[in-house]
Amino acid sequence: MNKNPQKEMDKLISGLVERGEVPTLLIHACCAPCSSYVLEYLSRYFHIIVLYYNPNITTPEEYNYRLAEEERLITELPVEHPIRLVKGDYNPSVYLEAVKRLENEPERGRRCDVCFELRLREAARFCKKFGADYFTTTLTISPLKNAERINEIGEKTASEFGVHYLPSDFKKKNGYKRSIELSKEYNLYRQNYCGCVFSRKAVDNA
Repeated sequence: MNKNPQKEMDKLISGLVERGEVPTLLIHACCAPCSSYVLEYLSRYFHIIVLYYNPNITTPEEYNYRLAEEERLITELPVEHPIRLVKGDYNPSVYLEAVKRLENEPERGRRCDVCFELRLREAARFCKKFGADYFTTTLTISPLKNAERINEIGEKTASEFGVHYLPSDFKKKNGYKRSIELSKEYNLYRQNYCGCVFSRKAVDNA
């Protein structure tokens, strides 16, 4: 994919502003810190539905803590257009089944691609279910994640469900830096691993 997702998104948003349109965007959220800048930025231009769907988080305690932080952020963050939170099903066995036989893959390898696709497919499904104009994910804000691969998967799942994917690379234009600032401002819980048992093991063994 030889595209610049940030420029694509900027062009789309410029067109919306020129036409005075405020469409609905469904955003898959991985956690509150990653959501912070994304919601601050995109709530200027969209009515937002946040989908919290992360079966990769393999302990209920960690899942519920991150969900509570997402809910708190949405409540406290000042935005131009309303944000609605939707909770996906939480069933870690779905993730573990999806990555079966990829347990020994390195971080940022094929196992992560499967995880991205699992969550983006659900985001595409919810986009269609709610009749949202676009969907995207906060995952591209992380400097540790492959934004190009995430966008490829997003486009693929959008095509499968007949919906529109909003390309992104939220770490650009100081997005990641701003997410750190907002995390400090709102005292958000910043975890040091993505959520799955494999990433936790990698951190513990580092």
